[in-house]
Amino acid sequence: MITAIRYKHTNTYFIRGQYGGLLIDTDGPGTLSLFFKEIKKKGIILTDITYVLATHYHPDHIGLISSLMKFGVKLLLVDVQCPYVHFADELLKRDKKLMYEPIHEKDAVVIRCEESRAFLSTLGIQGEIISTPSHSLDSISLILDDGGCIVGDLEPVDYQQAYANNNHLQRDWHRVMAYHPQVIYYGHANEKYWYSTKEKS
Repeated sequence: MITAIRYKHTNTYFIRGQYGGLLIDTDGPGTLSLFFKEIKKKGIILTDITYVLATHYHPDHIGLISSLMKFGVKLLLVDVQCPYVHFADELLKRDKKLMYEPIHEKDAVVIRCEESRAFLSTLGIQGEIISTPSHSLDSISLILDDGGCIVGDLEPVDYQQAYANNNHLQRDWHRVMAYHPQVIYYGHANEKYWYSTKEKS
């Protein structure tokens, strides 16, 4: 089951597995107190969060990862993301008030997409991670067997016609839709209830 945690600009999601919890994305740096207030409202405590996974390493999705790692949350890193972990460092360090600390990826658990189903099962979560690089080369989506699908900043499925010549976007959505998702969770939009052609027929 996916719990939406909205406390500033970026949607964050929490999945409680039988053996551990997975947080997907954070907001930007400087939002830790807002994050703590919101998870308390949702009945989530910090020790429920075993791993944090970013859908991609843009500044509005990774701002709290270093802070959470200091509290003992482990970073789950997909191998295609490794070259981009520090993509936003220079931008975030410009604002001294944010006191941003770069992510120490040497402490991360690194997996390949092909290994994701087996890894997630160790948390009691049934699903897998796929690469959806049309937004950025490090972008991934998490697809659960129960029909939930977290896609980060992948352009909404409804907007595909506006990008008729974007073969990369269409390819990503083709891959996502092959899993027959029922609910699509976005980084900056409300969730979309979606029933595949297979389910409608």
